[in-house]
Amino acid sequence: MAEDKPKKTLLKRLRTKYFFIIRKQENFEERLSIRMSLASLVMITGGLIVVLIVAVISLVAFTPLREYIPGYADVNIRKDLLYLNLKTDSLEIALQERSDYIRNLRRILTDSVDVGDSSKAVAEGTAPPAHTRSFAAPSHADSILRTEVESQNPYNVVPGGSAGKEGNGLNDYFFFAPLKGIITNGFNPAGNHYGVDIASKENDAVKATLDGTIILSTWTLATGNVIVIQHKDNIISVYEHNSVLMKKAGDNVQAGDVIAIVGNSGELTSGPHLHFELWYQGSPVNPVDYITF
Repeated sequence: MAEDKPKKTLLKRLRTKYFFIIRKQENFEERLSIRMSLASLVMITGGLIVVLIVAVISLVAFTPLREYIPGYADVNIRKDLLYLNLKTDSLEIALQERSDYIRNLRRILTDSVDVGDSSKAVAEGTAPPAHTRSFAAPSHADSILRTEVESQNPYNVVPGGSAGKEGNGLNDYFFFAPLKGIITNGFNPAGNHYGVDIASKENDAVKATLDGTIILSTWTLATGNVIVIQHKDNIISVYEHNSVLMKKAGDNVQAGDVIAIVGNSGELTSGPHLHFELWYQGSPVNPVDYITF
């Protein structure tokens, strides 16, 4: 019973109500009064402390303030460092591949042996022994072949070259595709269709197939906006049903230059497409035989 008495006394003190009164100094007028017990005061104080702790933790965890606390690092900085590290590795690999490519290209053009590579191979033990390497002179047939190859133009990148089927004909030229799309109507001279119809998206660019000069840039009732280009060796290309013409007669163009915009102009059309014709020495030829659309 003696032990229970202090406990009851403590509970009684905690539950005892107290008045907190604020008075004005001049006339002791009461301005504010609060009635609470010690238990209520402890609970309110504890609640304020918990709220303060939660607020501080939130500021540290979800705001840039954590960057000023030792031990914390910005996640974005880590991501940037990782990205830069990966990019550096990629650049090193690309640089090494470019260096190897240039070195091999130099060896091919100069027809020489890279002493550095040979020394490296010998140092690594991958090169054959000196007494097993053969440096015999080329045979007579090999000499004839070398002379024939060296007499040709080593920089001729035109398909067919001097060995084309038609000599200086269409096989000697590299035609630029005027438009990438689907051929909906093929070459049919018997049906008076002297070219191919290439379906594409409206407003796609139409490009010149070869270097040349614009000899016609006009509008006709049947074919709409038309451009005709005169090329070398009496080659002519025709582009019909365009919505907009980008060049005028007399302009010089190069292969791949934009000369018009795909459209649906003229009476002989049923949708956005390009009617393309290729003429050689006054006769129409099938563009599919020389161009990949």
